[in-house]
Amino acid sequence: MPIEYFEARERALLGPRYETLYAAPDAEAARGVTVSALRMTPEAFAAGADFAVEPSPFCGAGFLVRQPDWKPGRHPWHHAGVFYSQEPSASSAAPLLGVEPGMRVLDLCAAPGGKTSQLAAALRGEGLLVANEYVAGRAEILKSNLERMGAANAVVLNESGERIAAALPAFFDRILVDAPCSGEGMFRKEPEAVRQHSAALVAQCAALGASILDSAAEALAPGGEIVFSTCTFAPEEDEGQVAAFLARHPEFALADVMERAFAPFGSPGEANRTGGLPLDVSLVRRIWPCQGGEGHFMARLVKAGTPPDPAARAAEEAAWLARMQRPQAEKRRPARGRKPETAGPAQMLDVWRAFAWENFPALAAKPAVALGESVLLPPACPPLGLHILRAGVLAGTVQKGRFVPGHHLFTAYGNLCANTEPLTRDDPRCRAWLLGQEIEARAAGAGWCCVTVDGCPLGGGKVSGGRIKNHYPKALRLLG
Repeated sequence: MPIEYFEARERALLGPRYETLYAAPDAEAARGVTVSALRMTPEAFAAGADFAVEPSPFCGAGFLVRQPDWKPGRHPWHHAGVFYSQEPSASSAAPLLGVEPGMRVLDLCAAPGGKTSQLAAALRGEGLLVANEYVAGRAEILKSNLERMGAANAVVLNESGERIAAALPAFFDRILVDAPCSGEGMFRKEPEAVRQHSAALVAQCAALGASILDSAAEALAPGGEIVFSTCTFAPEEDEGQVAAFLARHPEFALADVMERAFAPFGSPGEANRTGGLPLDVSLVRRIWPCQGGEGHFMARLVKAGTPPDPAARAAEEAAWLARMQRPQAEKRRPARGRKPETAGPAQMLDVWRAFAWENFPALAAKPAVALGESVLLPPACPPLGLHILRAGVLAGTVQKGRFVPGHHLFTAYGNLCANTEPLTRDDPRCRAWLLGQEIEARAAGAGWCCVTVDGCPLGGGKVSGGRIKNHYPKALRLLG
């Protein structure tokens, strides 16, 4: 059986510590959620949650869920992007990047999007988040999750690391490499990980991880940082991987993971896992099953050099946005009642801005681009020449001369909508809304409105005759 190779290797490396380190405190895999700062503070979440939670030891915005029958996908706060359902220890890696608003951040192996959502929350809508996934089907899931979480400044790619590095060399301030791995930390959670495990898989994943790390090194700006993480225990994929990377890239230095941790967790790395290469294993971090997680490894890698000049970067980003904008004279507020023809991009943008002035006035002057029948609100980003699934916010479409807002507009900017219908999660209308039903309008006036739950956007609807026609996407609705 595949597990025999794993056990033999780990017993040889750990000796008598094997039984202790691989003894999980609970019989079942731990469950948790990570709260998004784009929606709610951890304090407000803890005070308002109607299910049993306790603070996570791995992340300041994380919580352990102690309710076995709880179904996160049915909770209104899940639909509103308040939290991402995430195995507790998986939330430990993203905060180690030290992301701040305004940075350029790349999540190179991003699907399904839990760690990416943490990065988006840290940016708070400022700067640029590029989220990439090589597998097309998983990239679509990533796009959907970032939309639900309200990320407004994200570009979602379906690309290889090599092509991203070639298109954007020395571009990013921070890069997360949550590398595809042999998944040894998921044995308890995912039986398939046990069935497919082998020494050959470990070697294959180690080679892939090395290639991805090399691409990240090329895409990282001087003075930037990479956080490398896996959910495996294999030496070739963890300490040995980092030691080999540092040997190939003398321009990088290892930094202490715990300098960025909100609280101590896990254990230092293991010296007998480096493949004989030098590595200060006290600076990297492991999470063993006995420590309340499913198993993770993390390292911080800092690139030498002086970070880019902020003034030069601001000028560069302003130039990118200027290319997207029409002349200021054409961004005037359209005359009331005027419905321009939609023969081309300029007319489509007039239709969008007429809608925005009435419904989202704070967005009316925001750079926008017309693509097909759609209008996008893009982040500051250079031309990429890459396979882009989404760049910024899909504001909506122009249909027969009228603007029809998209779901993403409300999840990203619902708090800016001039017309809202506030619900609480206990309001029967909230469940009705998630089922796709029309609901009574008690606060919103006629026209488009944002429906919220406990102050967080659920989506958009159109009010007429005291009723709100439901525009919540069918694919996201509850089934019963």
